[in-house]
Amino acid sequence: MTDLVIRTLDESSAHLFATMPDPLAFGEKHRRTRFRPDWQRIALRDGRTVARAAWWGRPEDTEPLVINWLDVAEGEEEAGAQLLRTAPWQPDEIDFDLPTGWRDDPHRRAAVATRDAAARGAGYEPLTERFLYRWTPDHGLPERPGRLVFEGEPDDAVFHALLCRIHSVTLDAHARRAIAEGGVDQAAREELEIFHWMPSPRSWWQIARTPEGEPVGIHVPARNPGGPCVGFIGVVPEQRGHGYAYDLLVECTHHLVEHGAEFIAAATDQGNTPMAAHFARAGYPVVRERVNYWATRAAGRD
Repeated sequence: MTDLVIRTLDESSAHLFATMPDPLAFGEKHRRTRFRPDWQRIALRDGRTVARAAWWGRPEDTEPLVINWLDVAEGEEEAGAQLLRTAPWQPDEIDFDLPTGWRDDPHRRAAVATRDAAARGAGYEPLTERFLYRWTPDHGLPERPGRLVFEGEPDDAVFHALLCRIHSVTLDAHARRAIAEGGVDQAAREELEIFHWMPSPRSWWQIARTPEGEPVGIHVPARNPGGPCVGFIGVVPEQRGHGYAYDLLVECTHHLVEHGAEFIAAATDQGNTPMAAHFARAGYPVVRERVNYWATRAAGRD
């Protein structure tokens, strides 16, 4: 087998990224995503592109935040791993946003397996699988249940305390990873960092309470670089079992629509079946599935 040549692209060579098949429809998923050519890399063997990857970040970011495009030719898993290992940027996450029902298609299943092997070879392990949703007005605006009172809260410490309670019992894999690493305080701090990272107003964050004033949870209507989204839904443990997460989701949806949203993106872990049921009830269809990987730091990077 001839030697592998790895190239980081630039404006003049950006067209080379398109020289591979796209069996997992990443191009469709990312048709509105802006990738910097100098954050894209390809691996060539005998002049043929056998692996490609794209790193993403906001225009103002000095380093990419995530790898969200990886294609690897059959039998070139090590080339894909080397492409990632030798990159000058090593973000913690890889996200594969896949067509729904990809496991039912043997060709797509094989394509995912190839990318999985490359990701593992580069020091990443699967963290969770998620449903990705996209609400649009034709799905109907769900009626507010009217059971809770919603209000803003300017003090981050109040949200931090509620997040600690919410994450003390959680089905969310990212929160569980943070808890395993640094406890519920770290999980809460990481959530707050994400909330502040989003370009939407801080004043949109809301606390939900019962009519008697008991805290139920929080919801964060937000905008990420792709547009309006459900930033966070969480209910404190002692208030679970009443379906309040649905109330928070509906309020979040109304808030975003009232602020001009023509679509709303959302996601939840596939293992979080209660939240998935709330999304379905509120008119949020699954549009793709995500396989999320997290860096183990166990494998050596070239």
